[in-house]
Amino acid sequence: MMMTSPLAELDDETVRSMSIGAVFSDFVGKINSLDFHRTDDLLITASEDDSVRLYDIANAKLLKTTYHKKHGADRICFTHHPSSVVCSSRYNLDTTGESLRYLSMYDNRCLRYFKGHKERVVSLCMSPVNDSFMSGSLDHSVRIWDLRVNACQGILRLRGRPTVAYDQQGLVFAVAMEGGAIKLFDSRSYDKGPFDTFLVGGDMAEVCDIKFSNDGKSMLLTTTSNNIYVLDAYGGEKRCGFSLDPSPNTTIEATFTPDGQYVLSGKLPRISSQLLTCLNLVFIRMMDSAELAFLAKPLDQEMGAYMPGASANGLSATADSIVTVQVGSWDSHIGVASCLKWAPRRAMFVAASSVLTFWIPNNNSNSKSLTEVGTMDPDAR
Repeated sequence: MMMTSPLAELDDETVRSMSIGAVFSDFVGKINSLDFHRTDDLLITASEDDSVRLYDIANAKLLKTTYHKKHGADRICFTHHPSSVVCSSRYNLDTTGESLRYLSMYDNRCLRYFKGHKERVVSLCMSPVNDSFMSGSLDHSVRIWDLRVNACQGILRLRGRPTVAYDQQGLVFAVAMEGGAIKLFDSRSYDKGPFDTFLVGGDMAEVCDIKFSNDGKSMLLTTTSNNIYVLDAYGGEKRCGFSLDPSPNTTIEATFTPDGQYVLSGKLPRISSQLLTCLNLVFIRMMDSAELAFLAKPLDQEMGAYMPGASANGLSATADSIVTVQVGSWDSHIGVASCLKWAPRRAMFVAASSVLTFWIPNNNSNSKSLTEVGTMDPDAR
């Protein structure tokens, strides 16, 4: 059975050794979203087949599957309790108004319905410190909720498709909206309006995903035009960014590693004469400009990323910029990944399309085997 190790300090060698340790291929349709629990070794998924599935990530084991035919399963996130989640609905929003549900995976019950959104929820996140959570919807609103009460606690009316995220301390939340605007709110006094607003200059595409790094110093943005940016979370400066090849009708997710040293993203290669449409996964290592003196070779041969103030050989940068180096890339074996996240406490990430894959460091560099769960190879790791 696949076993994952606790997260130690990552380095380029460990990153390059990442390979598929387990595969779950029994979904019918695309996996819409997934989330890791912050303190327990658990993963939850929501998919187009109306299923919500709970996994033990330490042993790559499916623990439970529930089906939600009435409402469907779209966006999903854990609450603080390891057996309860918040899930958004795909169906009957106009008749029931039940856009969000508080679900118990322990006994397959709906603990509470949250009504308010008139259109599909496209962004959902839980506060890391209390029972508050946020949802962003195509009805151009962000709603703040409390798990303990049915009524919405606050509403923000915005332009375009809103995307939301809490920082890791739960003190600040970010809302990305139309035109590349990022608004920061104090989570304790959001009714007073944003205390800061950033603009992602030069990219008017909608932001489809936003994440804070664990140290709260950086934000990671992915846009619908497949551009990825790392912003300074305090001043909003664009520290680095890179563009992926177009993927029609598919958004690509990116994620920080827990130590904030690397960004993992999905990347579509250019269409070749063989009409390849498989997805590569790309690790980008981020370094402060002060570290450049320790590099053994110029970066310009490996860059492919925006770097403010860079010289021709890639070895100088402004004080607030980051140099990015592509560390590794792999064939995902699953097509375009709709979901991509790194586990908070493990040397592991998951990538998902209509198939769910668990990636772990491969201590045997000669091993090429994949583990198909349901027909799981006990000697895979």
